[in-house]
Amino acid sequence: MARLKTVIMGAAGRDFHNFNTYYRGNPDYEVVAFTATQIPNIDGRRYPPELAGEGYPEGIPIVAEEELERVVRENGVDQVVFAYSDVTNQHVMDAASKVLAAGADFVLMGNRHIVLESSVPVVSIGAVRTGSGKSPTTRKVCALLKKKGLRVVAVRHPMPYGDLVKQTVQRYASLDDLEIHKTTIEEREEYEPLIDRGIVVYAGVDYEKILRQAEAEADVVVWDGGNNDFPFYRSDLHIVIADPHRPGHELLYHPGETNVRMADVIIIGKVQTADRANIESVKANVRALNPTAQVIEANSPIILEEPEKLAGKKVLVVEDGPTVTHGGMAYGAGLIAAEQAGATIIDPRPYAVGSIAETFKIYPHLTKVLPAMGYSDEQIASLQETIERSDCDVVVTGTPIDIKRLVRTSKPIIRAGYEMEEIGDVTLEKVLDKWWAEKKSC
Repeated sequence: MARLKTVIMGAAGRDFHNFNTYYRGNPDYEVVAFTATQIPNIDGRRYPPELAGEGYPEGIPIVAEEELERVVRENGVDQVVFAYSDVTNQHVMDAASKVLAAGADFVLMGNRHIVLESSVPVVSIGAVRTGSGKSPTTRKVCALLKKKGLRVVAVRHPMPYGDLVKQTVQRYASLDDLEIHKTTIEEREEYEPLIDRGIVVYAGVDYEKILRQAEAEADVVVWDGGNNDFPFYRSDLHIVIADPHRPGHELLYHPGETNVRMADVIIIGKVQTADRANIESVKANVRALNPTAQVIEANSPIILEEPEKLAGKKVLVVEDGPTVTHGGMAYGAGLIAAEQAGATIIDPRPYAVGSIAETFKIYPHLTKVLPAMGYSDEQIASLQETIERSDCDVVVTGTPIDIKRLVRTSKPIIRAGYEMEEIGDVTLEKVLDKWWAEKKSC
């Protein structure tokens, strides 16, 4: 039989994982291309032959998703695999319609053939949407497991935006490692807060190799999901975060609904700033999708450095990039904190330059916050110039990193962030105590 010609649609994450675990070395398939979206400048590259393996001496081209239908027709493609996250169910079916009209099959892969088994227990953190509160939950889970005297290693969902061969396996144990691996702002936002708490972080491209290295120095692996993707590793405890600021998204977004249906524990966060009706709506929806999951409500208390310096000041707010761009949020912890402190929020758009100005055109819902976009040196330079040009007294950053390590500006910068704090008798500590006791007794 002829090999099935295949295209994998992705965003430098699950697409590579699906290839590595199922298509690489599979004599039944020929992957003719990856398509890329969501992330700037990840198309126009090749998945290198060193990672693609036998049968791909020149690697595999990565093209813009806009080229999908042309690639299908010109290559006689048999199937297209959809492999990225944080999109509406309608978006998925629109992609399916394009593929079917071009003459190929449309495929969504579950985890049966691509999930990896760990020799140590795995706790996974997922979400309904980007920006729901995975990162504070991951930090808390890691801290609670460390409190038990366990060696904890976090494995982060992939963000390989540079040299894919060099990023095959990445280990971060100190802030110096961020420089060694030439990490972007988006990567730093996930890695830096964990490193600051003494947690070793792994990431990269080949998650089989990553897992084997991580489990060698861990009693427990914590899978830290990206966007609203579901885990690459077989999970012993799957914790999913839902966002009451975006009620109904648990029913409408892919693969956030998958995460809800898979969850052992569902945390509804940010309840201190959400309408009660929205909280109850999310609670009813997740219970309808997954009646057996444990549901926990949690506050997301916002921590602001030096709030006394903001009252009456003109403030530029910088927020986590993915949350306010493809995550669809118009604000984050930075804006809430600045407004509560009595600041006057300026519109960042008149001061935007370069790629930041282009980002505002793509995401017109952003009128009060500046997204901390930093996928490349050029974007970081545009971000720095936009901040410096802004007519403000103070900059408030809601991004989890210390942005002063990357951006040079004459403007004073004050950091804001949030943690996770459960409400009621059921807490993550009790959940993890029960889970670990059961694991030890097996």
